[in-house]
Amino acid sequence: MIQRIDWNAVPWQNIRQGVDRKAFGGERATLALHRLAPGHAPRPHAHEHEQIVYILQGEVDFHVGDEVVRLGPGGLLVIPPNVQHYAEVVGETDVLNLDVFSPARPDYLA
Repeated sequence: MIQRIDWNAVPWQNIRQGVDRKAFGGERATLALHRLAPGHAPRPHAHEHEQIVYILQGEVDFHVGDEVVRLGPGGLLVIPPNVQHYAEVVGETDVLNLDVFSPARPDYLA
């Protein structure tokens, strides 16, 4: 089945202070756009999904396991399943972080 969506019409959902998200998904993958504000409280976490990160705007330090990777616009990172990770905004610019999760995350679409 073909799904079509106007990404600009999808409302931002506030996840917690400094973190907003909009998401879209199919059967096997979920696409999520996160907006991270400077000073947001990072929350280390892990999940069963492989996560591919693409930074559209701003600069962020991704803590993945015991490593820290700094990404700016155009930066890509693959976070393996079940590895603890979190992001910290670097500087005073909001970060736009586009994530692809596989398998799909129906929890992001609720």
